[in-house]
Amino acid sequence: MSSTLSSAKARHALRLSARVSGELLLVFVMLAVSLWLLGRMWSVVWPLVVGLLLTTLTWPAARALRRRGWPPALAASLVTVLFLLVAGGVVALIAVPVASQSGELTDGVVEGIQRLREWAAGPPLNIGDAQINKAFDTAVARAQEGVGSMVGTVVTGVSTVVSGVVTAVLALFLMFFFLKDGPKFLPWLSRQLPGRFATDVPIVFARGWATLGSFVRSQAAVGMLDAVLIGLGLWILGVPLVLPLAVLTFVSAFVPIIGALFAGFVAVLIALVSNGLTDALIVLAIIVVVQQLEGNVFQPMIQSRGLGLHAAVVLLAVTLGGSLAGIVGSLLAVPIAALIAVVWNYVREQLSDPPREPDGTAEPDTTAPVPS
Repeated sequence: MSSTLSSAKARHALRLSARVSGELLLVFVMLAVSLWLLGRMWSVVWPLVVGLLLTTLTWPAARALRRRGWPPALAASLVTVLFLLVAGGVVALIAVPVASQSGELTDGVVEGIQRLREWAAGPPLNIGDAQINKAFDTAVARAQEGVGSMVGTVVTGVSTVVSGVVTAVLALFLMFFFLKDGPKFLPWLSRQLPGRFATDVPIVFARGWATLGSFVRSQAAVGMLDAVLIGLGLWILGVPLVLPLAVLTFVSAFVPIIGALFAGFVAVLIALVSNGLTDALIVLAIIVVVQQLEGNVFQPMIQSRGLGLHAAVVLLAVTLGGSLAGIVGSLLAVPIAALIAVVWNYVREQLSDPPREPDGTAEPDTTAPVPS
């Protein structure tokens, strides 16, 4: 005998589905409003994020000095000054050798362009000088027609540089204050929050801070691995400026996508103008292989181990962040995913039932406060 559909159960299921859909809609509306507010305050949020990331990188040194009895302000000042010296040294390590060999590089660029021109004039392309000159004239004409847009692009670029400088200065000041007063934040936050929030929120913040530290250390490890492998390949091929290129590769690892492309382009260009087309193609192959290993093997493995995220989650987070917010989204996707995982795991801990004994009784909750 076939069973009949229960109208009461159907109504209950529909009401439950409607209630869950309404709650999810409210959650999505709240997220949309939060993202909108975040975008409106981005000029303040972005320096804050950069300052936090720099603090996670420099906090171990400041903590070591504080444990040795240094005053917090003095320890933070020394670490900030040392950070600026290291950053300036990295820039000098890249700029000075390049400037000293700028004449040779310029001659090499001209020679490389001439080689490309001779190669294009031969088989199988057989592009003559007249065609090259015509293409050049066409490019000049289009550039002249687009002077207005070019000026707008230059103005936009200048404003971007100014914004970057302001962000860097604010981030450095915030890093100093975080190093100086950071340990006071969680106790202060506990005093400001009511009830259970005074315990839960500081715990989540502490776990999130540890997660950010793991992210920065894992990113530095990936960048160091890239710099060593690519630098070794350049050294074997006899490409000049190996050390500046290795340093540039390490620094660019902190800027996803664009950083790797820029460092790779510079390395291939220098190999082309100094060693020729064959070595340039070999350098390109080395960079492609290393970048593929980094993106698909090293970075997911190191970050998943340090952040508690599966390698597939790391890959999907970077892809989603890049599609939503470009370079900044790619940079922040993994730490945001890790922070979401921290919050989710803590919520699960609080909502989970306590483990039960073999006789079926639950273990007493020893973490709950005992009423006086």
